[in-house]
Amino acid sequence: MSETTTGDGQAAAPGRPPLDHRLRRMTGRDPNEAHRSATPLELLFDLTFVVAFSAAGAQTAHLLELGHWMPAIGGFLFAVFAIWWAWINYSWLASAYDNDDIFFRVATMVEMLGVLVLALGLPALFHSLDEGEYVDNGVVVAGYVVMRVATIALWLRVAKHDAARRRTALTYAVAVAVIQLGWIVLIFVNLPLGPTLALTAVLVALELLGPYVAEHGREGGTPWHAHHIAERYGLLVIITLGEIILGTILAISAVIDAQDWSLETIAVAFGGTALAFGLWWVYFTMPSGKVLHRFRERGFVWGYLHYFIFVGLAGAGAGLHVAAYEIEGVAHIGIVQALLTVVVPVGIFMVALFTIYSLLLRQFDPFHIWLFIGSIAVLVLAVVAVAAGASFGVGILITAASPFVVVVGYETVGHRHQAAALERAFAS
Repeated sequence: MSETTTGDGQAAAPGRPPLDHRLRRMTGRDPNEAHRSATPLELLFDLTFVVAFSAAGAQTAHLLELGHWMPAIGGFLFAVFAIWWAWINYSWLASAYDNDDIFFRVATMVEMLGVLVLALGLPALFHSLDEGEYVDNGVVVAGYVVMRVATIALWLRVAKHDAARRRTALTYAVAVAVIQLGWIVLIFVNLPLGPTLALTAVLVALELLGPYVAEHGREGGTPWHAHHIAERYGLLVIITLGEIILGTILAISAVIDAQDWSLETIAVAFGGTALAFGLWWVYFTMPSGKVLHRFRERGFVWGYLHYFIFVGLAGAGAGLHVAAYEIEGVAHIGIVQALLTVVVPVGIFMVALFTIYSLLLRQFDPFHIWLFIGSIAVLVLAVVAVAAGASFGVGILITAASPFVVVVGYETVGHRHQAAALERAFAS
């Protein structure tokens, strides 16, 4: 058995990576590797998504406060998909093949530059959707071109080094390249809005199909690490929750400017923070890593449905941006509509969470239905209260109680239901 050496020629401890970052073969990580966790490089990469989600939230909030619902919602859904898909392309590849050599590190830096270019293109995209004549996604696509140059290079390198999965790696490389050409063609043909949206839907479907085809080939797919990928998704959830914290700060600042410090300021501050905390708590009750480690075939449904998790979280952050406009008195929509921009995304998050949980475990628990109904009922109560004359701060406080219905249910009874469900799943 060969011995791994460090940069100074000394033998590295068995099972530990070398200290230098010289070129190494991308032969795949061990999917059963103990104590696998996110790397500092992955954490640095994630920081670019703070910028991207913030840009998407700001543009969405601006159109929402104007009452331009369709371009706001359409642009937001596309922007979140573009951001989330860029993250997925890198993170699943890294989970399987991150060897932390200089090539991988430089490729990651190129990916980061692409994400930032994508973020710079979001204002033009939203503006064009608001105008309603065509879709100006040129800069967004340019960002993807930058990212995918690095992605294709990495997959070709995998194909060269990992003979056992060469077909899988080449399938990824070809799919990414061909679909990216489709996006580039879509820019230059300059079609009206309707046909552009139709072709965009086709390309999005192909984007989702590509990894499925690659992972279900005869070679058995890539060696991604279940606990590592679950942690990576959790970290992106935390980053997206930052948008709710940012929205809370903007709303508090608006209240202070309008009223100085008051009970309304405290209500908005506590409500926004409690909302982010409650959503964080309920998300991490899901035993993703344990189940994916045992049932790897459930990874696609689990991973793809997370899109709606991020729509809900980023949408709630954008809604709190709208709240700042409303409190300042410059919004063109009413207080109930402004609250709905927070309540609806939180509802989407709760629906997505319960759906993913049920499909992950492939079991139905009536107790969860009651928790779900309770959480949605609290959201309805928030809207009714504000419609009846309550302040926006009170509406946010009630909205923040929604995830805590699930928290209380889980901490008192639900954790035992989950333990029993896991025991049944693993026994089968």
